[in-house]
Amino acid sequence: MSLPLEGRAAIVTGAGRGLGRAEALELARLGAAVVVNDYGQPGRDGSGESSAAPAEQVAAEIRAAGGTALAHTGDVADFQQAARLLELATTEFGRLDILVNNAGILRDRMVFSMTEEEWDAVIRVHLKGHFNTTHFAAAHWRERSKAAGGPVYGRIVNTSSEAFLAGSAGQPNYAAAKGGIVGLTTSTALALAKYGVTANAICPRARTRMTEDVFAGFERPVEGLDPLAPEHVAPLVGYLASPAAERVNGQVLVVHGGMVAVVERPRVQAKFDSKQETFTYDELDAVLTPHFAQRPPGETFAAAEVLGLKRQ
Repeated sequence: MSLPLEGRAAIVTGAGRGLGRAEALELARLGAAVVVNDYGQPGRDGSGESSAAPAEQVAAEIRAAGGTALAHTGDVADFQQAARLLELATTEFGRLDILVNNAGILRDRMVFSMTEEEWDAVIRVHLKGHFNTTHFAAAHWRERSKAAGGPVYGRIVNTSSEAFLAGSAGQPNYAAAKGGIVGLTTSTALALAKYGVTANAICPRARTRMTEDVFAGFERPVEGLDPLAPEHVAPLVGYLASPAAERVNGQVLVVHGGMVAVVERPRVQAKFDSKQETFTYDELDAVLTPHFAQRPPGETFAAAEVLGLKRQ
């Protein structure tokens, strides 16, 4: 029996540990040849010397299980290194079919305390890193489509976060980057659909090096699979990368602990029309102030709470 991703070639960024590792293993299990990318810095804030060990270890794990894998240790937030990552996949495997963007770092701080460098570093790795690989993958698929005279096979799975959905007070840089990734995803989905390429974003909740303090109070169970294990997220990535997800495009999906939720695009909650040519201050005060008066001061809209997905 053939595997759903047999004959496909994939790239997974940030795949040396945590979610990326689980995703790379799952794609390989489903039959894909995988380029395992990881810059290999030891600190979750992107600090420390880069190392080839994390990417090499995951690639070796895939090969030991009978799969095909290569390691790439470049920084995907560097435009030229991202280009070389795509070149490696297309040279060694002859093509690229799947791109999973997962690489990221954290520099948590309240917005009034955050430095410019802390802002720039997180935006660079998350948002620019997603753009860089997407840019080169999109160009590859566009060229292949033109040569073939029709659609080709292409799948992009980007990593957003519930921090974008519900806000995260101590992570303005991270929340902004994850929101930007959703915008990049939906734009890419529209631009590449005619070439046969889909682009979707996931908001995973998992216990990894990046979230060790977030879930510090939720201990691993003595028996059975941890509800916060990355292995709960990986099957959704495998599905979105597969032919079965051909009609899934431009979507945002929350996933954790055996649960997947498809997030609806924002809808208009209330609408007010001016009784004049345009609104005046007094008229806006008359219609908007009563509308928001039921909420406590400072309360913000939290889409995740509406979905019953409030962060733990």
